[in-house]
Parts: sequence; C-alpha cells; structure tokens
Amino acid sequence: CEVELEALESKKVIFTLGVGKDVLECQDLSYQYRNNSKVSEEYENTKRYWRELLGQVQVTTPLESTNLLLNGWLLYQVITSRLWGKTGYYQSGGAFGFRDQLQDCLALKYSKPEMLKNQIIKHAKHQFIEGDVEHWWHEETKRGIRTKFSDDRLWLVYLTEEYLDFTGDNSILETQIPYLIGEPLTEGTDEKYDLYLPSDTLESLYEHCKKAIQISLDFGENGLPKIGSGDWNDGFSTVGNKGKGESIWLGFFLYEILKRFIPICLEKGEAELAKQYEQMMEKLKRALNSNGWDGRWFRRAFMDDGSVLGSIQNEECRIDAIAQSWAVISGAGDNDKKYISMQSLENHLVDKENGIIKLLDPPFDKGSLEPGYIKAYVPGTRENGGQYTHGAIWAIIAESILGFGDKAGELYRMINPIEHSRTKEAATKYKVEPYVVCADVSGQRNLAGRGGWTWYTGSSSWMYETGIKYLLGLRIQKGILHMEPCIPSNWKEYSIRYQYGNSRYHIQVNNPNGKTTGVTTFKVNGEEITEKQIALNHNGGIYKIEIEM
Repeated sequence: CEVELEALESKKVIFTLGVGKDVLECQDLSYQYRNNSKVSEEYENTKRYWRELLGQVQVTTPLESTNLLLNGWLLYQVITSRLWGKTGYYQSGGAFGFRDQLQDCLALKYSKPEMLKNQIIKHAKHQFIEGDVEHWWHEETKRGIRTKFSDDRLWLVYLTEEYLDFTGDNSILETQIPYLIGEPLTEGTDEKYDLYLPSDTLESLYEHCKKAIQISLDFGENGLPKIGSGDWNDGFSTVGNKGKGESIWLGFFLYEILKRFIPICLEKGEAELAKQYEQMMEKLKRALNSNGWDGRWFRRAFMDDGSVLGSIQNEECRIDAIAQSWAVISGAGDNDKKYISMQSLENHLVDKENGIIKLLDPPFDKGSLEPGYIKAYVPGTRENGGQYTHGAIWAIIAESILGFGDKAGELYRMINPIEHSRTKEAATKYKVEPYVVCADVSGQRNLAGRGGWTWYTGSSSWMYETGIKYLLGLRIQKGILHMEPCIPSNWKEYSIRYQYGNSRYHIQVNNPNGKTTGVTTFKVNGEEITEKQIALNHNGGIYKIEIEM
C-alpha cells in the first residue's frame, strides 16, 4: 500500500480483516468498513464491550502488578484464548478440553455466571453413559478422544458444585442432557479417537454428576482411587494404565467432590446415597493419612508395580506439590500433617531465586522409575520439575486456607508474570509476555526462570480465582456476600468495586493492626452488620461496605 503525503498532510488508512459465509457477505462487510466513521464507531463499541465485561470487578491493592492482572488481563486471557480461540502461540489446538474449559469458567462466575452454566451443560453432553468422558473434542467435526484419565469426569461435578455454591440456582440440576454413544475402551487400550454422536438417552445434570462419581469409586489395594492412564498430570501416562496404580492427589480431589455433593444428595431426598458417600469419605481419609503419608509429606501415587511416586526414598520425584496443596484444600489431611506437608513444599519446591514454585523435585531423568511421557521432557521443564503454574497456584490457595497471609501474598507476587519483567535482566531471563500467565516456567540449569507456553493455559482462571477469593477474600455463597481476607500483614488497606447486575458494591478493607486474616467489623452504608454478610441485590443501588480487620 503506497501512500503519498504532502508536507504537514495526514491521511487515515484502514486495513480490514474479516470472514463471511460467502463472497457476497464479504463484499458487503468490506464496503461497510470503508467508511471512516463506521470504523471509529465499531472501534469505540469494541472498547466499550471490553470495559463492561472486564470491569465488573476492579481492585485497588498496594501492589500494582496485582491490580494490573486482576483488573482485566487475566479475564481477557481466559475469554479470548481459552474460551473463544481455544488456541495460543505455543499450542494451536482449537479443541475443547473436558477438564480445561470447565476450570476456565471459574474466573467468570463473578461477572458472567451464565457462561459457567452454559459450559457445564456443554461438557455434560460429552459424557458417555458409563460415566467417563471425552478428554477433548472438536465441535466442528464431532470427533474427540475417549481416554482412561481418571480426573476429567470429576471436574464436571466440581464446577457444578461451584456454580450451585455461588448462585444458589439449583434449577441447573434438572437440565436434561444426552449422553454420547461409543464402545467402552477395552483392557490394554488407553485411548481412542473417533466420531462420537449423541444418544437418545437424556438424564438430568444431577444424574450425570452421579455417574461421574460412581465410575470414580474404583479403589486399589491401598484404598485409594485408581489413576488410570493419568490424573491431572497427563504425563503420568504409565503409572496406572495396567489397572492397579493409585493416585493420592486424586484421593484428595475425590474427597472434596464427595464432601460438597452430599448436601446436594440430601436436598434431592437421597439420604441413603449421602450416607454411602460419607462412609466412603471416612475410609478415603484414613487411607490418605496412612498409606498416602510418607513421614514429612504426602506421597503422589502408587504405580502398577507397587513403586511409589513422591517418597523421600526416591532418587527422582521425592515430593510433588499438588498432593500437599489438596490435602489442605480438601480438608482431608490430618491437622498436623497439613502444616508439616506445606512446610515441606516450601522447603523443597519454592525457588525464590528464580521466582518459581516447582511441581515436583527432583525431576525424572535417568532413574529406574518409568511414569510415562513426563520423562521425555528435559529435566526441569514443564511437568518434569519446572513450575507448572496451575499447580503452583493451588499451593497459594493452600497457604491462604491455612491463614498464612504473608506467605500467600509473597508467593502470589513471586509468580506474577509482571514481577518477572521489572528489570531488563529479569525480562531477558523470562523471555515471554509479562501481561499474561504462562503455563510453565523452567526450573533448572541455564533455562531456570524462562517462561513457557503463554496465553493458552488454565492457570489464568485459577490465578484470578486465587486473587479475588482467597487473598482479597470476596466470598459469595448462594447470592450472599461476606469477606474472608488473607493478605500480607503490611497491607494497610485495599478496595474492591463489584458490579452485580444493576447494583454497585464499593468494598473498603482497612487493616490498621497489621493482621493477615479475620474481620472485626462489617458496615453497610454506615450501619454495622453483626452477621458480617449482605444478600446481594441486582436490581439497582449503591452499597458502601466498610471492613475493618
């Protein structure tokens, strides 16, 4: 495009890139956007759309890097890369991951809970009648992959529980949803990519959740759930693919699922089922705290041949982060073990020099253990001993639950990508975009501190949830707002502005005594509320909430 300019002259040049159903529609769109005023109008509309979508929760904290992420960038990453594009510069996939896009919607419950609801229903349609699910699929072709991953199906239940807890909208449980048709995987077959079509069998979302739980109640000789061809860590592909291996992490996750599903069963009048789940929880907790305990931390898994992952006796993978985090998150870890295991996580997996929280240590390399394709990664990269940011964020949630505000705040700041680019030296080491979360950061040798996959990572959603709910303490349960902050003791104040429907809530938190947790007074429009909570109203109004810790 050649443009000639006279002295002091200016011209506006518009480039349009678009798509249409046919040539005629493309020509029509192209013609519309040859008009400068039309382009300017659409540009302003686009900016307004994002301001409204990303601006429903705005925070002001003493740490600007936290404000920047929580006030737009994390949600922008979730929506554009994870939910719309389903792609990123380092992974051009385009598929829906069963566990992945469900977790992404965690961050949207504050501003767009209907997106979480729609995502739950969409994913439930990709469950087989046996209870297992497609690990991922393409909407355009209806083709996907059926696997023996043991955690995928349980995320359907977890996000349903999250939606119910947040909104109180139990009507979603009655939604009638079809199952997929497909031949179950035979023994020795870990996965099958195929065209799977919906059946004529429809059942409620509640029944879908029950099926997901039922197929997961498959325990091994140590009383722990079988890992299959991988749990949350896909790289553990041969830990239990012969049908005997068990996952300690999955045990904690299943415990959390059952704990939150029992009240739903009781509301549905299924007291006997609730009692069965309670009994399973008790057995599971005993097994986790006995067979799952290694003396100073929780083990990670038992392999098909009886070998242990996450034991101090190991040459490689002595300790794994997510077993320690979920012992706390689920509440299943014995009280003393929770504190001991998190201290071990801090001692062995937090690398302050490089600003990372490792997933496991030492990484797999030349040892005798053969856990799966995780061993093909260079030691210290991705799941193999680097920071897998998803798991690192769970460690921060665990610190918050234990009430360690200084630790939680420090770790949240430490893994913030903006903090990895404060100096030219730091940015040269990190090498990737500072305004979006990356999936992994390398942890060893000359690559230590270098960022990996950016944009396309579910870590962005969990980092938002951690900042809003666990650090700043904005808790909403069935439409009722209360505050449970867990902040650094040197934060003297912070604020949250929350747009709920047509109403605005301005929350000011003051911390004159340097506390990390606890709310002393809770005032709404100048009136102290002894219950320290307020029912949200979406019909209009401005509410000034003053909190003193």
